[in-house]
Amino acid sequence: CCVVILQACCVVILLACCVLILLACCVLILLACCVLILLACCVLISPGGIWSSPRRLASAVETTQPIPLPSQARVVICGGGIVGTSVAYHLAKLGWTEIVLLEQGRLGAGTTRLCAGIVSVAKPISIECKMADYSNSLYEHLEEETGVKTGYVKTGSLCLAQNQDRFLSLKRLASRLNVMGIPWDAVVSPPDVNHALATAAARHGVQIHERTTVNHVMMEKGHVTAVETDRGAIECEYFVNCAGQWAYELGQASETKVSVPLHGCEHFYLLSKPLPEPLQPSTPVVMDMDGRIYVRAWQGGVLSGGFEKNPKPIFTEGRNQLEIQTMQEDWDHFEPMLSALLRRMPELEVCEIQQLVNCPESFTPDMRCLMGETPGVHGYFVLAGMNASGLAFAGGAGKYLAEWMTYGYPTANVWPLDIKRFGNLQSSRTFLRHRVMEVMPLLYNLKVPRWDFQTGRQLRTSPLYDRLDTQGARWMEKHGFERAKYFIPAGKDLLSLDASKTFYKPDWFDIVGAEVKCCKEAVCVIDMSSFTKFELTSTDDQALALLQHLCANDLDVPVGHIVHTGMLNERGGYENDCSVVRVKKNSFFIISPTDQQVHCWSWLKKHMPDDPQLHLEDVSWKYTALNLIGPRAMDVLGELSYVSMTPEHFPSLFCKEMSVGYANGIRVMSMTHTGEPGFMLYIPIEYALHVYNEVMSVGQKYGIRNAGYYALRSLRIEKFFAFWGQDLDPFTTPLECGREFRVKFDTDIDFLGRASLLHQRQEGVSRRFIMLVLEDHDTELDLWPWWGEPIYRNGELCGTTTSSAYSYTLERHVCLGFVSPPSLDGSPAAVTPDFINRGDYEVDIAGQRYPAKAKLYPFSSLFAQQRRRKDEMELSNFQGK
Repeated sequence: CCVVILQACCVVILLACCVLILLACCVLILLACCVLILLACCVLISPGGIWSSPRRLASAVETTQPIPLPSQARVVICGGGIVGTSVAYHLAKLGWTEIVLLEQGRLGAGTTRLCAGIVSVAKPISIECKMADYSNSLYEHLEEETGVKTGYVKTGSLCLAQNQDRFLSLKRLASRLNVMGIPWDAVVSPPDVNHALATAAARHGVQIHERTTVNHVMMEKGHVTAVETDRGAIECEYFVNCAGQWAYELGQASETKVSVPLHGCEHFYLLSKPLPEPLQPSTPVVMDMDGRIYVRAWQGGVLSGGFEKNPKPIFTEGRNQLEIQTMQEDWDHFEPMLSALLRRMPELEVCEIQQLVNCPESFTPDMRCLMGETPGVHGYFVLAGMNASGLAFAGGAGKYLAEWMTYGYPTANVWPLDIKRFGNLQSSRTFLRHRVMEVMPLLYNLKVPRWDFQTGRQLRTSPLYDRLDTQGARWMEKHGFERAKYFIPAGKDLLSLDASKTFYKPDWFDIVGAEVKCCKEAVCVIDMSSFTKFELTSTDDQALALLQHLCANDLDVPVGHIVHTGMLNERGGYENDCSVVRVKKNSFFIISPTDQQVHCWSWLKKHMPDDPQLHLEDVSWKYTALNLIGPRAMDVLGELSYVSMTPEHFPSLFCKEMSVGYANGIRVMSMTHTGEPGFMLYIPIEYALHVYNEVMSVGQKYGIRNAGYYALRSLRIEKFFAFWGQDLDPFTTPLECGREFRVKFDTDIDFLGRASLLHQRQEGVSRRFIMLVLEDHDTELDLWPWWGEPIYRNGELCGTTTSSAYSYTLERHVCLGFVSPPSLDGSPAAVTPDFINRGDYEVDIAGQRYPAKAKLYPFSSLFAQQRRRKDEMELSNFQGK
């Protein structure tokens, strides 16, 4: 019995042990399931759902100790999103070594994992189209290069219009895309593209370190020297800020603060569950910008988001999260976009919603990304502020920035994106918060020509602002500076003019026409105080030597003379276009375009020797500039100064310091920026109001009136004056725009760009700046040209316009732009006189072509005799290159 009882006890104990083991196994299985579920949740989420990315899952479960940071590198890149990995990839492809990429969380765990996955190439400006087109091509072939699937699918896009103006804007865009040969849009899996770029970069030797936070960048004498992280310091020559949402704070954390003007906003989109008839992955992306929404296929259902009219700024107080998590849903806020979606796709009423995603996006003050080397700090580069187009731009932007770092310049004109277009004045958190609330809706707003931002205004003003405002000035903003567009006469409807937006003849047409007429027949005053002004001085001839090296024209002129010149780069392209006055033997006054303030300063400082006897000062704020234009300008100034202002006593392109009214020390220059007779007055700011009042008082008898920049634009374009930033850029040479006479070829001075220009003069130019006067174009009824229109010669595309305006003298539209002959065997062909003179030209405006007459110089004889009939005008023969 005892044995039986003992055996029974053993069986019971054995069974109990088995039960306990089974229970333990169940617990372990349950724990394992929880871990897997948790890890699955950690896998990168695409716009609102889980992107399939097993490689990231493997990375997420790594538990080994992190690899130690190197003590030094050539370049450190901060940011492991798609932008940072693109920069690393392209630098490695260009042969760079010792590249370190640091990510404070996990690779791609920021905005990249929440990106909508749409690669759209239809962008507002050509450089953005080029970047997006390159990205599209890169992502298409990345899987073949790396073996990493990227989810690339060609879809194309369907852009919808709800009104005539939107339809016209899309037609204008389509014309530009046809010129560039850009065919289609696509969708991808952003985390997988990010992983593919990182994989390719790592194969080329890039060291990638996750969970490493950059605290600040160390500098010495204006150069990057090291990067301090939470895991130690890395000595380096270059640093690239690709920190996305945190790029602003990272810039402020440097020893020398770096301005990176961007701000975050919430961005919403929803994900549906699969439809009864699942959408195919190749379904075109739908963009209804009037409805403020976009829609793409997603796992059989739809992904739909948009850009609302009332965005919600975030992260105003600085860093919020190491890795951006999905933020709180807000269905009330998303409701207008949901309603627009249901109006377009009513069958979605019965579709089950899976998730409403709320994720951050960073925006800049002008809706364009930030790229390039920062002013004042050599070796500190930025690529951030993608304005909800990070995926589309990342490939191309990474390529151009890598070229910039490698060669000293990118292979395309990226000035519209150059971070030096902004200064510290755009770094105010309050300004950025208010501006991005306007910028985000503008991504889908209808933008007609010459629209203006409404926020962040009256930041920089002339002392005459209030005086001009009471006289009817209507304002535009340039580099934060208020400038008058035109002046509304008494009795006009101010509100209707302010609200006038059209691709056709604008409501201000007659107002600007009256200002232009006054400039030609009497005298007008234009406040041009926004122009950038520098003074370069030295104790000996250091200032002259520097300018002779940087400027294409000869600056060794007598005191008082004014020289129009370009500052060229090594390729012979314009880095700046300016007027330089030799006010004393070793003192020069440099006048540049408004938006050149930071760029020109940076260019000059970059080439200045370390000489305490050489001094550069920004004096833009010290002087108010008044432009007196017209044949009676000399009479007005003569009465105010008791000095003869005739050409015999005051020759063209000459500067005198003289008294005007009761004020002395006024720099009076016999020049205008329009080709009309007149003078520029640079007035010490404390005398500005007095001089203006005196000029207006004395000028009454001569028919004086105020004029704005729209009149200036019309005058300078009909006189064939090229402006930097519109017609001239770092890839345009003086020989290509008919300014060979402003190049000191007859000296032995080895100025910057000389060798390239000599070679170009020998080989001939492959493109040429021309004037096109439209014919058979009805100003009242036809669409107006504005800029960026394709130019056709004998039915074949040959170039694009860079600027245009209505000429009140010719009574027709005038376009300026560049044309090129067809290439020969893949090599650029030189422009010949026959090519220009014997072609039949057309300008494409929103798909409709208008014939045009081409000229290489303005209608000088026509201006002397005023108007002629258009059938009397003939194309003159081209004299010289």
